[in-house]
Amino acid sequence: MIKVAAYCRVSTDSSDQANSFESQQRYFREYIERNPDWELTEIYADKGLSGTNTKKRVAFQKMINDAELGKFSLILTKEVSRFARNTVDTLNYARLLKAQNIGIYFMVDNIRTLDPDAEFRLTIMASIAQEESRKTSERVKWGQKRRMEQGVVFGRDMLGYDVIDGKMYINEKGAEIVRLIFHKFVEEKKGTYTIARELREAGYKTIRGNVMWTNTVILKAIRNEKYCGDLIQKKTYTPDFLTHQKKYNKGQEDFVTMKDHHEPIISRELWQRAQEELERRSPSQEIKNKHSNRYPLSGKIFCGCCGGHFVSRTKKRKDGSRYKAWRCYEAAQFGTKKLDSAGNEIGCEVNSQIRDEDFMLAISECVKRLVFDKNKIIDNLCNIIEIVLSNDERLMIDTDEIKKRMTVFQNKIDRLLDLYTSGDLSKEEYRNKKAEYEAEISELENSLEAFEKGCDISYDKKQLIKSLKAKIKATVTGAEQDETFYKNILDKIIVHDRENIDIFFNLLPYEVTSALKSARERADAYGSILNTKSLYR
Repeated sequence: MIKVAAYCRVSTDSSDQANSFESQQRYFREYIERNPDWELTEIYADKGLSGTNTKKRVAFQKMINDAELGKFSLILTKEVSRFARNTVDTLNYARLLKAQNIGIYFMVDNIRTLDPDAEFRLTIMASIAQEESRKTSERVKWGQKRRMEQGVVFGRDMLGYDVIDGKMYINEKGAEIVRLIFHKFVEEKKGTYTIARELREAGYKTIRGNVMWTNTVILKAIRNEKYCGDLIQKKTYTPDFLTHQKKYNKGQEDFVTMKDHHEPIISRELWQRAQEELERRSPSQEIKNKHSNRYPLSGKIFCGCCGGHFVSRTKKRKDGSRYKAWRCYEAAQFGTKKLDSAGNEIGCEVNSQIRDEDFMLAISECVKRLVFDKNKIIDNLCNIIEIVLSNDERLMIDTDEIKKRMTVFQNKIDRLLDLYTSGDLSKEEYRNKKAEYEAEISELENSLEAFEKGCDISYDKKQLIKSLKAKIKATVTGAEQDETFYKNILDKIIVHDRENIDIFFNLLPYEVTSALKSARERADAYGSILNTKSLYR
C-alpha cells in the first residue's frame, strides 16, 4: 500500500468555489479512493497565500518535513502553478524529494517527478507558471496604481483616521490626540520624549490600544502629511515579485500624490510649522539618526519659488565616490510644477540638484570678495562669548540639580524591581512605570550633556577669551575656514533659479545683507560662480 499526501493552495475568494478547501478535499479523496493501492495520509492546504514564496506557506513546509520523516512516498497536486510559481523552488523541492524516492504527481500537467524525463518537462511548466505569476503581479500593481490615482487609499487605520473602502474618515477620538501632539510640539515647544511621556501619564491610547507612546511614534505623526489633508502613496515598492520584500521608495518608482485629498485634522500652516520646528531643533534631542543639523547648510537653504526647504541626499559617482546634493523638498516629492489628479498644484519649478561643495565654494568666494568691518564682527562674537561665560556658575548649579533628579528616578526604578519581584506590582504596571522613569532619565541626560558642554572650562576666562579671539579672527578674515566657520557665519541661502541665488550672512552690517538682494550687487560679489551652470548637476 502506497501512502499518499495531497497539497493544494486554497483561494480565500468566497466566489471561487472550484478552489475552495472543501471542493479540493473532496476531489483528492475521491481520486485516491479510485486507486486501491493508495492510502491517503493527509491533505495539506495553504489559504490565500502567494505561490511565489514557499517559505511563507506553513502547510507546505509541514508537508516537506513530514515527507523527510517518511510519512508518505507520493504527493498529489493539481498542477505546477498550485505547487509553486517559483521555478527554482519547484525544481529544488522536486529534487530534494526525489533523492528520498518520494515522487510528486502534477495531475493536470501529467508530470511524475520520478519519471526519467520529468525534470525537463517540469522546468518548462514551472517557467510558464513563474512568468504567469510575474504578469499577474504587474497587472495587480498597474491596477493598484490606477486606483491610487483615483484617490483610493491603500493602507490600514491610523491614529485619527479610519480607512473604510479606500476612503479616509476622521476618528474624532484619535484626532484629538493628533491635535494635542502638534500643539505641544509647535506651540508649547515640547520635545518628542516629553510628549510621549505626557500622553502615557494621561492614559491616551495608541492606535494599537495601549499606552506605550515613544518618541518614534510622535515623530512619525509629526511628519505624516495625511494630517494636513495630503496623500502620498507608493512610499514603498516591491522590486522582486518572487520574494515580495518591500523596500522604501527612494525614487525607483513614481509617488502618487494628492493635495487636499481628504478632510484634514490640522491646518496646512500648522503642519508646515511643525516641519520647520523639526529642522530647527537639535538632532541629539529630536532626530534619531542624528544627521539633520550635523552639516553647516542643514535647514539654511530655501527655495525662492515655493518657499520650501532644500533637502540633501547622498549620491554616488561612477568612480564609487560619494557626494551630497541638495534639492527643493517640493520638487523632490512631486517633481516639476504640475496639477495632480484632483486639480491641485504640486511640485516646483526649481527642480535642479546642487552639490554641497558648490554651495561651499559660492559662500567662500562671497566672503573673500565682500568688504565689511571684520573687527566689528570679531567684537560682536567675543561679546557673545563673554555673556555665555558669565552664566558659568548658574550652569554648575543646574547640573547638580539635574544629577539629583536622575538619582531620584534611578532609585524609583530600583524600588519598582523590588515591588515586582515581591508580587506587589503586576508585570504590565512594572513595564509602564519603568518606561516612564527611563524616559525621564533620558531627558535629564540630554539636558545634562547640554549644560556640561557650557561648563567644560578648566582655565582662566581672560585666557580663554584671548584664545577664542585669535580663532575668530582667523576664521572671519578667511585665513581659516572649516565647517564650523560656514555654520556660524551663514544665515540662509535662497535659490531662485538655475542662475541666481542669494546668500545672507550673520553678524554683518545691515547694508551688506541688503546689498545682496540686488541683482547687480549679487553679480559683483560672486558673478563668476552664478553665471556658470556647473553649479548644478
